Amino acid sequence: MNTPFDEEPHRRPGLLSRLRASFLTGIVVIAPVWLTLWLILSVVGWIDSAVLPLIPHQFRPEQYVGINLRGVGVVFFLIFTILVGWIAKGILGRSLIHFAEGLVNRMPVVRSIYSGIKQISETVFAQTERSFEKACLVQYPRRGIWAIGFVSTEAKGEINKRAETGGGLLSVFIPTTPNPTSGFLLFFPEEDVILLDMTIEDAAKLVISAGLVYPNQKDPTQPPE
Repeated sequence: MNTPFDEEPHRRPGLLSRLRASFLTGIVVIAPVWLTLWLILSVVGWIDSAVLPLIPHQFRPEQYVGINLRGVGVVFFLIFTILVGWIAKGILGRSLIHFAEGLVNRMPVVRSIYSGIKQISETVFAQTERSFEKACLVQYPRRGIWAIGFVSTEAKGEINKRAETGGGLLSVFIPTTPNPTSGFLLFFPEEDVILLDMTIEDAAKLVISAGLVYPNQKDPTQPPE
């Protein structure tokens, strides 16, 4: 005789439960692939629609093959961009850019828009050796609460001199979740910063995923595989 304290026998999931689980698994597999392809094709189509109208008809491939080839505008855009970058590295190109920026700086509204876009472009695309050095753990916003940060440089100049600390300071960027491009620049004493073994990319994934994606999913206590 069964009592209220007896454990119920293990029940196999029903047909609807198994179908639901299979459907969700399929969504997890298909969604990233589909969204990636959709995004790539959307970007390619947008570039084609913007670039192809500027290309003379005699240089368009569809005049010779009879079909509209997707991605031709991207090829022309890449060639044009490389050519502009090559010219911009020379003395003549730098002089022209300096002259054009001087004209833009005299236009109140255009100056603000151009400077903002230029700063974003330089931050995202410019090739530079300056980058975050290490991922770290710091106690923020108060002691006992830990946050992931990125060490940029050692504090220098007036900031390091005027800070009332016995040692050096590290400038640490504390990103927000799930958008790591915004955050806070804080200065911590070196002894309060715990450097992590994980890479900058792995730490960024952890921040973006709100703690769901660890460097080593099988065993987060171990280094990345």
